[in-house]
Amino acid sequence: MSENDYMERVMANQQRLEVDLKAKKMPMRSRNVIQEMPQQQAQAAAPYRTPGDVDVDRQHAAGGTATGEADGSNAVDVRIAGWWRWKTVIVPPNAHVVHTRRGHAEPLHIGLGVSFSYNPAKDSFLVVPGTMQTILINAYCICKELQGLLVQGYVQWIIADFKTAYKKLDFTDTEDPMRVVNVQLREQAEAAIKDKVTTMSIDDILSDKQPIIEELTARLRSVAEGSNADTGLGLRIVTVQIKEAVVSSRRVWENLQKPFRAERGRVARLAEIEAETVIQERERIAERAREEAQLKSDAEIATLRAAQEAAQFDRDQAEGARRLEREQEVARRAATDRHATALAAAELEKERLAVDAEVARVRAAERVVAERTHVEAALALEELRRAAQNRQTEAELRFAEARQRIANDTSPTNLHARLIEALPVVAEKLPKPAELRSISIGGNGHGDGNQLASLVAQMLAIVDGFRGTNGVKKE
Repeated sequence: MSENDYMERVMANQQRLEVDLKAKKMPMRSRNVIQEMPQQQAQAAAPYRTPGDVDVDRQHAAGGTATGEADGSNAVDVRIAGWWRWKTVIVPPNAHVVHTRRGHAEPLHIGLGVSFSYNPAKDSFLVVPGTMQTILINAYCICKELQGLLVQGYVQWIIADFKTAYKKLDFTDTEDPMRVVNVQLREQAEAAIKDKVTTMSIDDILSDKQPIIEELTARLRSVAEGSNADTGLGLRIVTVQIKEAVVSSRRVWENLQKPFRAERGRVARLAEIEAETVIQERERIAERAREEAQLKSDAEIATLRAAQEAAQFDRDQAEGARRLEREQEVARRAATDRHATALAAAELEKERLAVDAEVARVRAAERVVAERTHVEAALALEELRRAAQNRQTEAELRFAEARQRIANDTSPTNLHARLIEALPVVAEKLPKPAELRSISIGGNGHGDGNQLASLVAQMLAIVDGFRGTNGVKKE
C-alpha cells in the first residue's frame, strides 16, 4: 500500500505540538534545593520562581548574583542581590514583572522594568520579556483545487497589557517563558491560513497573498486583542506577513510554470525571428548596394560608349543637315517666289471682293430705305383711316345725342302716337294668350291722360296674364 505523506506529516506535527504546549518546569535538582530551604519559603517561592532562583538559593550565602544564562536558558536576565530575607530583585528595563506577597490579593509590583525588595519566605515573582516576539509559520495547506501548498510567513507580537496577559497566558517555562504562547499563536495562525487557503485557487494564492494576510491579521487580533480587556489576552499584533507560498507537488508546479515558460519561449523565438529578419534585410540591402554599384559602373561604361557613338552620329547628322539645309534654302527661295505671286493674285481677288461687297451693301441699304418708306406710308395711311373713323364715330355720337335729346323733349301726344304705332309689333312678339282678361278703369273723364292711363293699364294686365300663364313668377 502506498503511504500518505501528508497524513504522516500532520501526525508528526500533532505530536510535536503536544510536546511544545507543555511548559518545561524546573528540574528535579532545583526542586531538591528548594526543599532544603525552610518549608514556608519553599511554598511561597515555588509557584512563580525564575530559573535564576536556583542558583541564587545556592549562592545567597555568598551574596552573589545569578542570571538566566547560568544554566544556558533563554530566560530574562534577572539579578537578585542581598542576604536571606533581605534581598532585592533587579529587573531589566525591557522586561515585565509581577510581584506578589502572601496575604495580599493584588500584586505589590507590576510593570515594565520594576525592581523591588524580595522576601523568599513570603514573596514570589514572575518575569517575562517585554520585547517584540517573532513567530515563524510553516502551514501545510490544501487549496480549492485539492492541491498541497506550503505557506510560509511570520507574525510579530508584543505584550500590550501585562496585567491581563500574566493571568491568561502561561509564562512559566524555565528556558523560554514565551515559548508556549508562541506555540499557541502559531497554531492559531496556521489554522487561519489553512481555512483561508481552502477557499482560494492556486493562481490566487501565488499571485495575491493580501487576502491571506487580512484574514490572518483579523483572526489573530480578535484572539490576542479582543473587543475589550475582558475578552483579549493583553497582547498586540504588530505585523503579519506571508513570505512565500510553495506548491508541494513538483509536477503541478512545473505545469503552473509551463504557460509562463511557453510565453517567454514565444517572446524569445519572436526576438530571434526579428533579429534574423533584420539581418536578412540588411543582407538584402548590402546585396542591392553591390548590384547598384555594378549597375552604375556598367551604366557609366555604356554612357561613355553611347557618347562616342552619339558624337559620331552627330557629325554624320550635321553633314546631312547641312546638305538638307542647302537644298531647303533653294526650295525656300522658289517657294518664296511662288508665294509672292500668289499673294499678288490674292490681293487682286481681295480688292474685287471688296468692290462686290460694297455694291451689295449699297443695294441692301437702298432696299432698306425703300422698305422703310413703304412702311411709313402704310402707317400714315392707317393713321388717316383711323382718324376718319374716329371723326365718323364722333358725328354719330353727336347725332344720337341730338335724337335722344329730341326724344326726351317729345310731348305726351307724340309719345302716345309712337306707342300706338309700336303696338302691332309688340303684339306680334307676345305669346298667344290662353285666356282673355279685360280690365276696365272707371272714370267719366274724356281727357287724353285718362285714356293713356287706361291703355297702359290694359297693356300691363295683358303682359301679366301672359306671364302667369307661362309660369313666370311675379315679384
